[in-house]
Amino acid sequence: MSPLPIVHHPGYSCAWPERHPFPMAKFTALRQQLSRLGFDDDRRIDWITPAPAKSHALLRAHGTEYLQRFLLGEVTTSRRTPSGFPWSPELVERTLLEVGGTLASVDAALETGMALNSAGGTHHAYADRASGYCLLNDLAVAAHHLLAEHGLSRVLIVDCDVHQGDGSAEIFRDDARVYTLSIHGEANFPFAKRKSDRDVALPRGTGDARYLEILKWEVDAVLARFAPQFVLYDAGADVHAGDRLGHFSLSNAGLYRRDRFVLSRCLEAGIPVAGVIGGGYDRDMAALVERHAQLFLAARALLDPTGSSAE
Repeated sequence: MSPLPIVHHPGYSCAWPERHPFPMAKFTALRQQLSRLGFDDDRRIDWITPAPAKSHALLRAHGTEYLQRFLLGEVTTSRRTPSGFPWSPELVERTLLEVGGTLASVDAALETGMALNSAGGTHHAYADRASGYCLLNDLAVAAHHLLAEHGLSRVLIVDCDVHQGDGSAEIFRDDARVYTLSIHGEANFPFAKRKSDRDVALPRGTGDARYLEILKWEVDAVLARFAPQFVLYDAGADVHAGDRLGHFSLSNAGLYRRDRFVLSRCLEAGIPVAGVIGGGYDRDMAALVERHAQLFLAARALLDPTGSSAE
């Protein structure tokens, strides 16, 4: 099987206010966790360093006025505003790197069948505004990239973050080429939901068994119905029982089984898939990156048909 491309940049984490609720340091900590798990010594892993996303790619998903205001610092950003972020030139650079990383993952997956970004999943950003810790929508930029640069006509976004992908849903509301499937918490942010092509809202406390039952049904159904040429997978770790913003009850093993199922279904169907890490919120950084690492462990196991257990 082809190597597994994993995209990472040290600039995914930038200087950040102490005690800010968004765990900016998790991207560096996740990279360190993957090193501890042997990903640096595995010759099947192909580490890729991305370049920042360029304006021509961003403009396919975002309006000119908003993008200009974001790049030049004219967007009011604080913990009290929709983005939740304090604006800085460093924040702009890391956001462009994050989107560039998802673009690099998409291009790599087209060559190898599967690739992962150690950031991404900023699905709350709209074409004309930031929202929910999301400044630019990397999933929307990547989907448009697949349509414009690679000539695809059916792209599926499988969004398993605990929060609905409202920005993605709105951006592709009238675009039949991109199908948005969101499996999320019914009583969670955003409280004013947008209409995805398929929304599956689950109650608080949903655990491994019920979640995986629904996931399998929904993914199999959309693969059969929509027949995508590419899948963008948002593997949010905020469905975990320990996540302070999630309110679901999945375990690490449940995360692993979820991620392995989605990735394996795509590979079995011959559909290239690019995964991003999505949300995850915990002040216990070690616990948080262990949850995010399940995506990478699941992907690595699929390089070896005998690999089957969560770690």
